[in-house]
Amino acid sequence: MQTRELTQYDVDSIWLINEQGLPGTGKVTPREISHLLELSTLSVGVFSNNELLGFVICLSPGTDYGSLNYVWFNNKYDQFIYVDRIAVSRDYRNRGIGSLLYQEVVSYSNQHSIPIAAEVNLNPPNPGSMRFHERFQFKEVGILHHEDKSVAMLMKIK
Repeated sequence: MQTRELTQYDVDSIWLINEQGLPGTGKVTPREISHLLELSTLSVGVFSNNELLGFVICLSPGTDYGSLNYVWFNNKYDQFIYVDRIAVSRDYRNRGIGSLLYQEVVSYSNQHSIPIAAEVNLNPPNPGSMRFHERFQFKEVGILHHEDKSVAMLMKIK
């Protein structure tokens, strides 16, 4: 397995893995994924023989991304790296790929001395993601209710 920066050539593979992660990942179109990659500060994929196994896409503050969750962090914090989405192919889950991806984010966070912002669905619940983030020492900094869902807003500060 190797990691590399994601490119526009990866959009279809990203979309397929994102679809497998619903509802936890949030539904997006390939076009929206392409736009996310353009906005991203950090976008990394884990590959094996050129097959995408998992990905993470992160944003810095101040972009025009309209996600209510991202806007919440943008309104409350001046500096952060926001994990918009992280997902692993169904066939490769529980093999350390998510942890490998998060290590890339933690490394970026440490290099730039900025916290990591993320959220986890509370309704509908995503207990696996919450456990994952707790292992990485994320702390809840708020709860956001919108539409028919609620999300725990999380931060990891060194």
